[in-house]
Amino acid sequence: MDHADRNFGGADDILFERSGRAGIVTLNRPAALNAVNHRMINALARALAAWEVDDAVGQVVIRAEGRAFSAGGDILDIYEAGRAGHPPVDFFADEYRLNAAIARFPKPYVALIDGMVMGGGVGVSCHGSHRVMTENAVFSMPEVGIGFFPDVGGSHLLSRLPGAFGMYLALTGNRMRHGDARAVGLATHTARADDLSALMQSLCETDDVDAMLTAHTHETARETDDAVMHAIARHFSLDTLDGVLASLAADGEDWAKTVSDTLAARSPTSLVVAFRQIRAGAMLSMDECMRMEFRILNRMLVGHDFYEGIRAAIIDKKSTPHWQPARREAIEQADIDAYFAPPAGGDLDL
Repeated sequence: MDHADRNFGGADDILFERSGRAGIVTLNRPAALNAVNHRMINALARALAAWEVDDAVGQVVIRAEGRAFSAGGDILDIYEAGRAGHPPVDFFADEYRLNAAIARFPKPYVALIDGMVMGGGVGVSCHGSHRVMTENAVFSMPEVGIGFFPDVGGSHLLSRLPGAFGMYLALTGNRMRHGDARAVGLATHTARADDLSALMQSLCETDDVDAMLTAHTHETARETDDAVMHAIARHFSLDTLDGVLASLAADGEDWAKTVSDTLAARSPTSLVVAFRQIRAGAMLSMDECMRMEFRILNRMLVGHDFYEGIRAAIIDKKSTPHWQPARREAIEQADIDAYFAPPAGGDLDL
């Protein structure tokens, strides 16, 4: 019997129900493109803790209302709190704990991604055991474009994609469709949007999630051709950021010129931090990645570029950001090292 479960909180921003064997989570802020806020994070954490030990729940399914799965974190709230001198460290700490909890959740965790999935939306979906993307899915981690870094476990997720594709996504912030996501393993399955209702029903009725997913999904062709995939692997697998940029500049192809121009517009500090972060993440566990990201976060929240990036993109609508430093060559190694050092308040407690 279906029933709503409101004991987890979250108001109407995130809904919880039980149907058959499934605990169902619905992101329910369609007007805000399901941007994830603090109460949604805490409510989902409480639901997972309860459902993990509830034998009646065989699997968790997360979905979303509206045309986006989730466009990320509620960035305007973060901006306003930071500018007021109260950086929302607690919001990120709880978000990162949730990301780690999803990654270690012992039952199937099925994300039905139909529409845009970015930033914080990636954090509540792509660390699950099963990631289903439809033809409407658009994945991106565009944080370097606003002077931030690919957090919510991006260190773990992106560093493990083959062919340096994750490094390419992290540094450019470029979008990826469902065929590419399936090809690099970010999506475990692809499905038609019209088939999601039948898939949802089956997931509620089964104890064999893999069989149901196989029955309701299909293989999808990659959107990116072989030549570009090889170029991404060649350029973005290099050992240094300087090497990546020099390799792109020497390429001569229009694609490489476009990518070079994209990187030139990004925050130089964010590029350097993200490159080091993704390289390090390949050798770290999910929990270790979240602790590293929490270190980076603490520095970002008291820096310049994050707030400047939000101002340019969100507040003043597509104006040109003025990064500090404006050039990569002006960045001191000690400044970058500080992003990876333990914060004054201590490391993230997981």
